[in-house]
Amino acid sequence: MSLLDKWTRGGKFVLIILAIVYLFSLVKPFFLPMQAVMGAILIPLLLAGFFYYLLRPVVAYMERYKIKRSIAILILYVVLVILAIGFIAGVWPLLRDQLFNLVQNIPNFLVKLDVQIKNLGEDSFLSKILPSDSNLLANLTDYLSKGIAFLSNYLSSFISFLSQFAIVLFTFPILLYYMLKEGHRFKRGLAKLFPVRYRRTVYRVTRDMDKGLNDYIIGRVIVNLALGILMFIGFIIIGLPYALLLTLIAVILNFIPMFGAIISSVPIVIIGLIESPSIGIWALVIILVAQQIQDNVISPYVFGKKLDIHPVTTILLVLGSGNWFGIIGMLVVIPVYMMLKIVWKRIYTLFISSRWENL
Repeated sequence: MSLLDKWTRGGKFVLIILAIVYLFSLVKPFFLPMQAVMGAILIPLLLAGFFYYLLRPVVAYMERYKIKRSIAILILYVVLVILAIGFIAGVWPLLRDQLFNLVQNIPNFLVKLDVQIKNLGEDSFLSKILPSDSNLLANLTDYLSKGIAFLSNYLSSFISFLSQFAIVLFTFPILLYYMLKEGHRFKRGLAKLFPVRYRRTVYRVTRDMDKGLNDYIIGRVIVNLALGILMFIGFIIIGLPYALLLTLIAVILNFIPMFGAIISSVPIVIIGLIESPSIGIWALVIILVAQQIQDNVISPYVFGKKLDIHPVTTILLVLGSGNWFGIIGMLVVIPVYMMLKIVWKRIYTLFISSRWENL
């Protein structure tokens, strides 16, 4: 294929993508009234799907020892209830105290922050480095104040979400039970909805999608837990306040590709700077080191080359989904993109490739 042909094919592909984006922008107002309803349905469904992929290997393991699937799920539920009781009795009181203490102290953070910035401005070493007419410290105060406002809004919305979480806790275990019990039949059941000549292809596509989701979710959990352990140990060593709460926030937000790590760093560094400039700097160092270990050691080992997604594509997907669907969209956009990519490759191979090449 000549260079001109490659550029022509690339141009056609870009035009198709732009046309799709334009069409979506036209129909976006139609979906706005549905977002509240979709949110109420999607959150328990997404939670159930998330735990389905985490717990499915355990159920399969118990089935190999001649335990019926329904009995295996009930045993698993009993174990999860015991673990939840242990969490509520052991970890939750500390986490709850840190959360409410942090929310109550937010009004005092600006005062302490202003004091720390003034102390930095009076530091003899920094005064020699910074020009006398520099506005760097004033700008830093402004940026950190915005960061505190972001932290306040985030925690307020988080507490509001916790107050509405009872409905999710009631519905998602029921969905999860039926997913674990009937999920293995989904691929063949979906294939039967298509004509006979396409059933094998549909089954292969759903199998590839299932494997892709399984690898992504389990791998993401392993990577995030490893990151959380590294960060928590570092925060305990330097004496960072609210270490457990801030680590939990970082682990959750790290499910958002690329941007999650940046967003979660804001409250951590701010809290560290308010405590003392050295703790703020060390907190940033710990975040950077943990992220480097995650990106260069843990992630390549866990994912290998399974995530064939260009970083630019990831950025565009996360930004676009965040604009449309908020944090939920940012969390699910990469798995959804992976599934659509699998479907598109199969459709392209079956119906489009021969005609596309002749355009």
